Amino acid sequence: MTDVLPDDSDCVGVLLTGGQSSRLGHDKATLTWNGMTLARRAATELAAVCGRCVEVGSGASGLAFTREEPRFGGPLAALLTGIDWLERSGPVGAAIVLACDYPLIERDLLALVRNWSDATVIPVWEGRPQYTCARWSPSTIAAARVQFAAGERGFRWMRDFAAIPEAQWRAVAPADAFIDVDTPEAATRYGIDLGRREG
Repeated sequence: MTDVLPDDSDCVGVLLTGGQSSRLGHDKATLTWNGMTLARRAATELAAVCGRCVEVGSGASGLAFTREEPRFGGPLAALLTGIDWLERSGPVGAAIVLACDYPLIERDLLALVRNWSDATVIPVWEGRPQYTCARWSPSTIAAARVQFAAGERGFRWMRDFAAIPEAQWRAVAPADAFIDVDTPEAATRYGIDLGRREG
């Protein structure tokens, strides 16, 4: 496991935990896997590669947290709320965005995403960009504000980014790193008991 200290302290982390988990039927952030909740585990890995971090959600991770505006307004609202919160305590350059429901994402993969390029960086898995494990450049964050004002609520409008091919990120992460716990079947796959939750 790589011990990474950020070269520029302006690179921040935004952990997304506030989704409604409608397909799963449980608050995924509070599910326990290998003795730790998904939210706390993701926060630990994210904080290892970012200078400052914030959770956007219910406060399940142990990080400082805030709620997205508007509530349940989608991932783009959550990202921008997190950036706004972090800007109150210092400058924000790039941002690593991470959803809490990837049990197998660790700091080595996040460090690869962070250091791949000065551009916006997104790993690609099975031909699909993984928008919720990505490095957002300052110019993309600025573009996101324009998109949000125009009514966009998700991430799929993004087209200009540096893709990390699967062959590259698999050097530091397992092949199924981007399987997320968003259905009961996925929870079962990882041995997560949906009846056992923190809080």
